[in-house]
Amino acid sequence: MKLRVVVFGLVCCLLAAAPGRSAEVPVSDATQECLDCHESIHPGIVADWRASRHAAVTPAAALGVEGLARKVSATQVPDALAGVAVGCAECHRLRPSAHADTFEHNGHDVHLVVSPEDCRTCHAVEADQYGRNLMAHARGNLADNALYGQLQQAILGSPRIAGAAVRFEPPDADTRAEACFYCHGTELKVEGTEVRDTDAGELEFPIIAGWPNQGVGRINLDGSKGACSACHTRHAFSIQMARKPHTCMECHVGPDVPAYKVYLSSKHGNIYAAMHGGWDFQAVPWTVGRDFTAPTCAACHVSLVVNTDGVTVTARSHEMKDRLAWRIFGLIYAHPQPMSPDTSVIRNRNGQPLPTDFDGGLAEGFLISPEEQLARTASMQGTCRQCHGTAWVEGHWRRYRNTIERSNESVRVLTGMMQEAWKRGLAQGPDQQANPFDEALERRWSDAWLFYGNTVRFAAAMGGGGDYGVFADGRYQLTSALIDFEDQLRRRLAGAQATGD
Repeated sequence: MKLRVVVFGLVCCLLAAAPGRSAEVPVSDATQECLDCHESIHPGIVADWRASRHAAVTPAAALGVEGLARKVSATQVPDALAGVAVGCAECHRLRPSAHADTFEHNGHDVHLVVSPEDCRTCHAVEADQYGRNLMAHARGNLADNALYGQLQQAILGSPRIAGAAVRFEPPDADTRAEACFYCHGTELKVEGTEVRDTDAGELEFPIIAGWPNQGVGRINLDGSKGACSACHTRHAFSIQMARKPHTCMECHVGPDVPAYKVYLSSKHGNIYAAMHGGWDFQAVPWTVGRDFTAPTCAACHVSLVVNTDGVTVTARSHEMKDRLAWRIFGLIYAHPQPMSPDTSVIRNRNGQPLPTDFDGGLAEGFLISPEEQLARTASMQGTCRQCHGTAWVEGHWRRYRNTIERSNESVRVLTGMMQEAWKRGLAQGPDQQANPFDEALERRWSDAWLFYGNTVRFAAAMGGGGDYGVFADGRYQLTSALIDFEDQLRRRLAGAQATGD
């Protein structure tokens, strides 16, 4: 055992002086204890950390940076943390009493799940912003909405024969965790402990229900919401990674939210694919025209962007939605962004937990005002104008707004037919207190707004139109759904009349 420790120590000394990590940055004794074992047990984790900014800069040094280049937003950090690298112990031993998964591990109180409240120690402003973000509330916005729960059950549930019909039983926890809640986030709970036989002998660990997960709205074991690792993947927590579109692609790939595919098909995506090898994804602030020449998701929604004169174009924000006027993810229609990130509180005029009613009317009092929409549009257009003239920008927005109106009109026609089918009993929906998503007509209807309407709008917003918004789950499929639905409805009505129903 002594020989093994000596070998670990030699390896750590060699790696500490390796490229990518400054030998001058001290490591705390507690973190060094972690490295002595995990260097060989989890070499991938340690290698990621050694290449990270956390390993190369102390919080004290980060606090000393002045101006826009500063990457931490806290005004001070605890003295015990300030002068050492942000390592294993600095994150996994922080605030032990707040974490339900804290357990004794080789003489230390350690917790497995690091939360945004831990990251707040250095990134206070970002943690506050993220808490106001729709993403932070993504789990609750799905789990606490009865109507969305019915959609989820119709997609993930276990099919059962009920008479002559197929019905879906609620999905099990593991199915939910690897499906909708992979992105929305699971709720973590400690369900006891277990002893495992490890390379270091038998050790006791907490059993965590809902783990693993790094969904954006994860409910953590300290009660906080979200996972910074959804975008800044462990254990490098890289700015570069978060700025590249592949990170957003993990959850925004479609066809319900086809942002990544639209981006790749756009002129911006074309420039990125051809030129990003010469871009600087780590510069803070991020200078348009020097560090990058076409936007990624982060440039439009998150990053601190300046022009070549050093003037701020858009401030850094982890709220994500504060530059967005419209929520084009149709539920059922595109609509102004919600006022609160907790959308489970929304009720339309019919008492349903939706931002619009089935006729397209807005849920008054729950959505941002037209004035706020204009302010957010102006903020986003500020980024556009770094590369485009006024006529180009205004023309793009005119077409985008037109697409929102036209796609909503198409969905309204189809929804009217769906309402007629429910009224006449040709499908079992809200009028019958039944699931409105688990029959053939209902699926054709939900295809129209969940896939086709969304694709049309995302193509207009991010790509400026083009073939993707026509044939790739776009206008062609939207009009096909209308035609097909009308044909099925007519046949069913004729059948009902023939039988006297």
